[in-house]
Amino acid sequence: MRTNDFRRAARPRHLAAAALAAGCVSLPVAVVAADAYPSKPITMVVPYPPGGPTDIVARLVAAEMSKTIGQNIVVDNKPGASGMIGADLVARAAPDGYTFLANASLHVINPYIYASMRYDAFKDFAPITQLADVPLVLVVPETSKVRTVQDLVAQGKAQPLNFGSAGSASAQQLAGESFKVRSGLPMQHVPYKGSAPALTDLVGGQIQLMFDSMPSAMPFIKSGKLRAVAVTTSSRVDELPDVPTMAESGFPGFDISTWYGLWAPKGTPSAIVAKLSEHAARALKQPNVVTQYAGLGAKPVGSDPATFARFNVSEGEKWRDIVKAAHITPQ
Repeated sequence: MRTNDFRRAARPRHLAAAALAAGCVSLPVAVVAADAYPSKPITMVVPYPPGGPTDIVARLVAAEMSKTIGQNIVVDNKPGASGMIGADLVARAAPDGYTFLANASLHVINPYIYASMRYDAFKDFAPITQLADVPLVLVVPETSKVRTVQDLVAQGKAQPLNFGSAGSASAQQLAGESFKVRSGLPMQHVPYKGSAPALTDLVGGQIQLMFDSMPSAMPFIKSGKLRAVAVTTSSRVDELPDVPTMAESGFPGFDISTWYGLWAPKGTPSAIVAKLSEHAARALKQPNVVTQYAGLGAKPVGSDPATFARFNVSEGEKWRDIVKAAHITPQ
């Protein structure tokens, strides 16, 4: 009998036994792997500099998750390219649960801004959970004469204005671009590598205004270095009860906010994704996190992976339409 004939003859006799053996071995290994996780420190990649809104929101959760998940969660800041440097690092990381991403809504906006990306924001990640929903606030330097949105419009008609953002394609930029279109002001966008450096330049007068996330803007507002002019949500926020909405300030229908979430690399076992989601949701319910989030204007969410995955798709479609209407291109 030829070798190939022997193999064909032998296959039926051994195939069922081999399949049964494989099944008996793989199931316990998968269970053991999930049960043993985590066995070493975990890295949470934040694709922006320290001190920005994503960093602030993520660090609070990382600290609480470290207490319950059994290992330290180390925050690693990898800023640059509108969050894409850090996101690409996570997309290429081993899908073992030891590296995951904390990002803003920019994660699902970038695909509609940049024609070429090294990763697919929807296909190369496993959504874990939405951390928080956050309003934006229009802020100007304390030294500015602007007290209202109408003051800002008048100033913009008299002289060119520069507005900053946490980076190209960020929710901050999209809010600014929406205001530019609706006000008719010839404003120039100045992108930064995160909110922290943008706010520093705003305080120093290098730029005249910014629509920023409340977690990073609130310390400057509370210290008196920046003045809150309006919030971008449809209703006022509890943390700034005296600050009107953009709608109240003459721009009806202006309703833009940002959000933050966690993602693992594609292929991460569902049991590990579920475990990370469970511990993140638990962290978001801790009194100190709830209190600190409230002080920053952030509303904790803690959705399950399936719900967050659907949210990614719907939010991507929403931002796609905003990007198209504002004719936003990479800078």
